[in-house]
Order: sequence, then structure tokens, then C-alpha cells
Amino acid sequence: MMNLSIRQLQAFREVMRTGSISEAARVLNRTQPAVSSMIASLEEELGIQLFERQRGRLVRQPEAIYFFEETEAILERLQQSARTMKEIASLKEGRLRIACMPASSQFIMPRLVADFIRDKPKVKVSMMMRASAVIEEWIASQQYDIGLAETPPPNAALAVETFELPCVCAMPKDDLLARKEYIQPQDLADQPLAVLQEDHPNLIATQRAFKAAKAGFNPRFELRNFQPALTLVEEGLCYTICDPMTASSYFDYREVDSKLVFKPFLPVVPLSVSILQPAHRPASQLAAAFIAILRENMQRIAQQFQS
Repeated sequence: MMNLSIRQLQAFREVMRTGSISEAARVLNRTQPAVSSMIASLEEELGIQLFERQRGRLVRQPEAIYFFEETEAILERLQQSARTMKEIASLKEGRLRIACMPASSQFIMPRLVADFIRDKPKVKVSMMMRASAVIEEWIASQQYDIGLAETPPPNAALAVETFELPCVCAMPKDDLLARKEYIQPQDLADQPLAVLQEDHPNLIATQRAFKAAKAGFNPRFELRNFQPALTLVEEGLCYTICDPMTASSYFDYREVDSKLVFKPFLPVVPLSVSILQPAHRPASQLAAAFIAILRENMQRIAQQFQS
């Protein structure tokens, strides 16, 4: 296997361009013996005589003309790769592959991505919304760089950073309960609720809170996620105890004409959410920079609706 060096190729290119060892040495800021040695070692490595020495002059062989074209292409590709890596290092180029749960997919994640890449026109993004179980599989198999999902069971293939988000109670602005500082199960006893599907940890924790308070639990609507629940609450059909990501998203698109208020719910019903990364592959600088922004946003959301 050949062991060609970049310096050999650069020396060869300059000799071809200038037609002399001395002029190539001047361009490269090297000594003549050093350039001569690199040309000789290049010829030895290739097993081809590239130049014929005639009366102190270098005469290019046909093989040299062919190899010059190859050398130009190789060095240009290396220069392009170096420029690309500098762009990547400065977070100006690259690709982000993000998988996110429904609660963050419509407003939170697109907004964060938009802010992040606004000054990075060469950065490309794949952003897919899936159920948390699918996100776990994608991140563990390294199909995606970043995942935001409900906290998974322990998995050696996942690097997990967890946030416990305290759920809040959504109600119409003109509801009598909107005057309260926080909401308890007794306030919602026997009132119609929009809840997540059976066996979801959020539903189980909510049922447990009502049972401990000896308050009637009335799940009228069963849903896959909380976003449609807010429409039902706006229509006055129910209340919902939802995650703060959904509440924060609501204000993103209903900031001006918000019909709902969100109050802390006690005792705390947490939704455990995690930023996921492949455990056995370090994050790119681009991914690490976006994760830092995502982490800060999750911390903000966790505190946004606290009493």
C-alpha cells in the first residue's frame, strides 16, 4: 500500500507549475534539497520516473502530466474538506437529526431549531415526530443524534438526561377555579377530565393523587397526547392535568387570544422527559450546541408554571 504524503504532492504540484526545483522551493518556503528529496521519494513510492534530468533541467514525463491532474484533484478535495471541517467546527455547516415526542413537535422544537439555525444557512435538519418508544429505538441504533422523549427504561445504548416536569391544570379563563393559586384533586372531584390512554404513567400518577385525596375521578376523554385536550377545555367540556410542554406550546400559538389559564397542580404529578443521545458515539459540536439550548429550554419549562 502506498504511503504518499501531502507534502510530496504539494512539492510535485509546484514543480509541475513552475518547471524547476528551485522555484518550487521558493514557493513552498523549503530548501532545494528538501524539495528534491520529496520528488525522489515520490517517484520511488510510485515506482515511476516523473521527471528526466537533462543538463540541469527537469523534463516532464507523460506519466507526470497524468499524475499532475490527479494531484490537483486530491489537493483540492483536501482543501475543500478542510474548509468544510472549519465550517462544522464553527457550527456553520453540518446536519442535525432530531426525533421528538408529540408534545414538543408542533411549536417547541421547531421554534428552537429555527432560532438555532437562523444564522447557519448550510446546516440541514431532519426533525421527526414519533412516539417515545420509537424515538428510543432510533437513538439507540444511532439513526438520530438527539431525541426528546418520555424517560425510557435503563438502556446501555442510550445517554439520558432527565427532567421531571410538574404537570399543570388547564381551565378556561373565566372558570371559577382560575382564581385559585393552585389546583388540588378536591377542586376537580367528579369533574370531567381529558386524560392520556390507559396505563400511561401520567394517568396512573393522576389517579393516585385523586385516590389519596378521596376525590372522585371522572375521565371523560381519553387521548394519545394533551394537545387536543386543550381544545376540549376551551369548549368548556372538561379540565385536563397536562404536561408543561403542552401548556408552553399553547401560549406559543395563542399568545394574543389565549382562552385558557394553567395553574400548578398539587400534589405534583410529574411527567418524566429525557434528552436522549447515542451512548457509544460522541455528539458532534453542532449537536452538542443544540442540546445545550434544548437543556436550557427544558429547565425553563419546568419552572414556568410553578406556584
